[in-house]
Amino acid sequence: YKVPYRWRPMTFKVDDVEYTNERAIATQQTGFSFVAQLRDNVPDAMKGVLWFGVDDANTCVYVPIYCCVTKVPYCYAHGNGDMLTLSWDAAFWVHNYVANQAYNRYSQMIPDIRRVQNGLEDSIASAVKVVEAEVMTLPNVRQREELSNFSDFWANHSTKEFKKLGDYLLVKYIDGNIKRETEPGVFKRTPEGMCASPEYGGYSEDYYRAVAKDAGERLKVIDIKAGK
Repeated sequence: YKVPYRWRPMTFKVDDVEYTNERAIATQQTGFSFVAQLRDNVPDAMKGVLWFGVDDANTCVYVPIYCCVTKVPYCYAHGNGDMLTLSWDAAFWVHNYVANQAYNRYSQMIPDIRRVQNGLEDSIASAVKVVEAEVMTLPNVRQREELSNFSDFWANHSTKEFKKLGDYLLVKYIDGNIKRETEPGVFKRTPEGMCASPEYGGYSEDYYRAVAKDAGERLKVIDIKAGK
C-alpha cells in the first residue's frame, strides 16, 4: 500500500549481500518534533512559539505552544499514560492510534488523515491570527493567560479530533474492506438501515504482479466450462 516507512533493523541481507532500508524524512518512532518560531516585533508573551507535534511528523498536528504558557496541556502532561500504559487522553497514544492504522494500508488511509490533519492545522492558523490580534493590546498578565489557554485548548481539541479520526478509520477500513460514504464521515446505509455493501480495495498492480511472478502457476483461476 505504498507505505513510505521501513521498519528496523536498517540493514538486511539476502544471499550474503547486505542492503539498507532507505529512511523516510519522517519516521514512525518519532516521539515529538517542533518548529520554533521566534519574533522580536511582538509582545514578550508571543515572541517564541513552538509548533509542537507528537509521534510521526508526517501524520501529527502541529499546535502552537507559546513561550508564556503557565501549564502543560493535559494531553501532553507527564503521567498521562506512558510507553506501556495507553491513555485515550494522551496525544502520543491518540496519534499512534491513527498512524499505526495507516502503516498497514497507507495509500488508502492517508487521504482521510490529510483531510482531518489539514483541516485542523488550517483552523489553528486562522485562530492564531485572531487571538494574537486580540491580545496585542492587553496587559502582560492577561496576554499570558489568554495565550496559555489558547495553546491548552488547541492541544486538547486536536487530540480529541484525532481520536475521532482513529475511530472513523477503524470503522471505514475494518477487515480489509472500505465502507461507502455519502460524504466524508457519513457512512452509506441501505433503505433498511443496514451497512451498504462495501468496496473491495484490493492491492496495487505492482503487488499483483509480484504475487503472480512468485506463485502464479499455483494461483491461476481454472475455467472449468472452457476446459482450461
